[in-house]
Amino acid sequence: MLKLITPVMQVVEWPMRALQRVLGPRRLAWAFLAPNLVLFSLFAFLPVILNFVYSATGSDHILLRDRPYVGAQNFAELLNCQSYTDPNSCRIDVFWRAVWNTVTFVALQVTFMVVFSLLTALILNRKIRARGFFRAVFFFPVLLSPVVVALVWKWMLQDQGLLNATLQNLGFGTVNWLLSPGWAFGWSVFISVWAHMGFYTLILLAGLQAIPRDVYEAAAMDAAGPWRVFRRITLPLLMPTMVVVLVLALIKGVQTFDEVYAFTGGGPGSATTLVIQYIYQTGFAGTPRLFGLASAASILVALVLVGLTAVQLWLTRRNANG
Repeated sequence: MLKLITPVMQVVEWPMRALQRVLGPRRLAWAFLAPNLVLFSLFAFLPVILNFVYSATGSDHILLRDRPYVGAQNFAELLNCQSYTDPNSCRIDVFWRAVWNTVTFVALQVTFMVVFSLLTALILNRKIRARGFFRAVFFFPVLLSPVVVALVWKWMLQDQGLLNATLQNLGFGTVNWLLSPGWAFGWSVFISVWAHMGFYTLILLAGLQAIPRDVYEAAAMDAAGPWRVFRRITLPLLMPTMVVVLVLALIKGVQTFDEVYAFTGGGPGSATTLVIQYIYQTGFAGTPRLFGLASAASILVALVLVGLTAVQLWLTRRNANG
């Protein structure tokens, strides 16, 4: 095997040595990074730049040469409200309904996500029977496609679904889970928490295992109770990990689209329409296709995500510095 590899490596070595002589040792790294940089620029930087350009243009034509320059008109239309807390007073009320749906969704989802992930991590960190099995079970939904998760739960919650069939067998009446705005929104939050909780549980579990055992042994010698140990030892030492989980959950919550869209389609009405779905429908699924308005809305969402990322970096550095 070595006799076959050696000639191949010698063939590769010659152009590498020639390239090093031309570029020098310090510039040689850029030659290896160039393919990735080209692909990243093509599929990341260029779309971002085009998004800013489209946000300053109008009409439903996709080619830039057919799109007139409108400046900040798209942003002005999105932000044209008498009261931002009342979507009915806004020029584009659907956008602000989606915004407030997203705010409510993120607040509920992140709260339940962090609480249940922490409780699950605390339980899985204890010496329980079949601990490895339960860790795998809680992480398994993370491996599923969001669309698959949404369709499975939609099948269970439809009028003739498994849940209503179970209620009928128990002597109760059926419930229109997907046709009631409150139930549809509540189930959307539940499904999102169920699908992603395992990921944050894994992060918190790693944080719990990083806490030195000596601290708990000292607390046991002082006869400290479980609640006091959690409040005075576990929670403070786990706080840096909690900050990471909180900010990641916030960013993921704002970006939620596929599972809710596949589950309810944004309905009933606009009860579960989130801001990412509004961008998709405005720019791609609606008629006419308002690319400029969708681009402007996506930039506003991006600014929120940049702000959340900045908060994460600030809190991380603050915790690292003491």
